[in-house]
Amino acid sequence: MTAHPDSSRPIASNMDQPLLFTPLQIRDLTLRNRVVVAPMHQYSATRGFATDWHLMNAGRYAAGGAGLVMMESTKVERRGCGTVGDLGLWDDAFVPGLARVAGFVHTCGAAVGIQLGHSGRKSRIERPWEGGKPLERTAETEALVDDWDAWELVAPSAVPVGDAWPTPRALSRSEIADVVDAFGHAAARAEQAGFDVVEIHGAHGFLIHEFLSPLANQRDDEYGGSEQARMRFALEVTESVRARWPAHKPLFFRVSAVDDAGWELAHSVELARRLAPLGVDIIDCSSGGLLGRPGAASAGYGYQVPYAETIRHEAEVMTMAVGLIVHALQAERILQQGRADLVALAREMLYNPNWAMDAAQKLGIDPQFTMLPPPYRYWLERRAATVPQVQPSTFDDGHIDP
Repeated sequence: MTAHPDSSRPIASNMDQPLLFTPLQIRDLTLRNRVVVAPMHQYSATRGFATDWHLMNAGRYAAGGAGLVMMESTKVERRGCGTVGDLGLWDDAFVPGLARVAGFVHTCGAAVGIQLGHSGRKSRIERPWEGGKPLERTAETEALVDDWDAWELVAPSAVPVGDAWPTPRALSRSEIADVVDAFGHAAARAEQAGFDVVEIHGAHGFLIHEFLSPLANQRDDEYGGSEQARMRFALEVTESVRARWPAHKPLFFRVSAVDDAGWELAHSVELARRLAPLGVDIIDCSSGGLLGRPGAASAGYGYQVPYAETIRHEAEVMTMAVGLIVHALQAERILQQGRADLVALAREMLYNPNWAMDAAQKLGIDPQFTMLPPPYRYWLERRAATVPQVQPSTFDDGHIDP
């Protein structure tokens, strides 16, 4: 792993306002800063419904100062659920629970987004901490799943993830149209729930990525064969979502920029060029997943940033960088160097949900903690004013005199 930027003490900034904390307008949405919480599966839904866990998880990032909090991949149809804990949005019944989360994020001053996805041939698996293997139909699993037959594995082609995985059923042309429509209806429900951003999940080996892949997609009709034909499903999904998602609200698309399985960066550039005219505002640049492993054998700090940079410049579209973005100055440099328009953090946010607040302090802005909700702002500003010599725990290694 490469050496990390120094984060042990406040960063002396010669900028009046770092780009990281400069508002960004996308369509009619103005983000208070460019810190995004990347969508992370929580595997904690109950039969597709959001729980208190989701309220807590999203709320703490919003209260910690993030500009945009993205909720995890939420499935557009029952077959698309990866695990028993996946969120769903294939029915109106799911809207109130998600609206509760979206509303609370708004009270903390952040924007809120939701990722729409379908797991395709990677559906019906165990939660990762339970092994992450394909679920087997047993008395124990049937006690948890009362619609096993409906939870069917479907994909572009009857090609399994690997030797130990079950073979999915190839979708018919009419079924493809139904799935495209399901994405659009889910976007309409996201609007009902009050979300500000929708992101289409086209990465990590899930259904859209499977259609894009020459390895997973072996169709010989208009949805397979050539690179252009393999893009057709992604483009139709985008058209369906944009048609039902308000024109004044931003649309993101997450792509595995490279996947070590035949999909290369040049393909992602071309896809981005075709998505932008359909109404996609931001390309979220990740990698890997088709073969069930990360796209990079050795991941260092900011290892996926070059993908965001290339797509941004060659496709002339805004991008979001993600992947071991850990430190404030590291994030600021990505923006200053024009490598991306937004920076997204995932596991570092789990480690420090107040990362945005912490980064602002390290970049020398917001000494009165105005970016935080009043219950946080009051106590932290008061401590800073009355005991200014105190260094926050993330600024110091703790070796101080008693």
